Amino acid sequence: MKLINSLFSAFLMYSRIPVPNVEWKEENRQWALCFFPLVGAVIGGVLLLWLRLGSALGVNGLLLGAVAAAVPVLITGGIHLDGYCDVCDALACWGTREKMLEVMDDPHIGSFAAVRLGLYLLIQAGLFSQLKNQRMITVCSLIFIQSRALSGLGAVTLRCAKKDGALQSFRRPAHKRAVVISVLAILSLTLVLSLLADPLPGLCAFAAEVLSFAHYRRMSYKKFGGVTGDLAGYFLQTCELAALAASVGADLIRGYVL
Repeated sequence: MKLINSLFSAFLMYSRIPVPNVEWKEENRQWALCFFPLVGAVIGGVLLLWLRLGSALGVNGLLLGAVAAAVPVLITGGIHLDGYCDVCDALACWGTREKMLEVMDDPHIGSFAAVRLGLYLLIQAGLFSQLKNQRMITVCSLIFIQSRALSGLGAVTLRCAKKDGALQSFRRPAHKRAVVISVLAILSLTLVLSLLADPLPGLCAFAAEVLSFAHYRRMSYKKFGGVTGDLAGYFLQTCELAALAASVGADLIRGYVL
């Protein structure tokens, strides 16, 4: 029963997908981070269907990319974009560590975050519009699973900046060894699937994800003293955009060279 409740807890927190409500207590979140990548699997599955259907119907690239960019937001409710915006505002204030953490806790969005959010969605929609074949669509759909697996790994292995907050509510009760094993297994499986679908873009996307994780750790430790829930959201969004850009870029360069 704990496994089922952990599954529901993960979907209740990180998505807007209707699932049975469970009591908000630590024993119901013990395995939740193990199931976090499944939210990405739903996003990837919906994207796969839309991009394949849209391509088959000859949907205009602008509309194809715009709807694709909206899919993760609609499924997650924008929870990770909220963290992305909070971190953008905090980094833009150029204050002390304490000041930046205070800015991140402010529920209001600042002008810097609004600008960067608009640019993020614009670039993401443009990148989605470049997905012209089934192999690339498959590679990019897997990115949303991999980013959440890495986010779960960071949640239980990286130092936290605060003793409370959304991240701690999942980190504290987590069965850390089980989370590490499960997310590494998911990363390995999705990497194999990605390489089978299209080796070069799949490898480039995974490399971009690993580099994003390394940057996330370094930046969080240096500027904030550790990770938080908002920083985890910032990582997930930047990781997905970097991986998408790397895979599309590799495909475009390959097409030009060949």
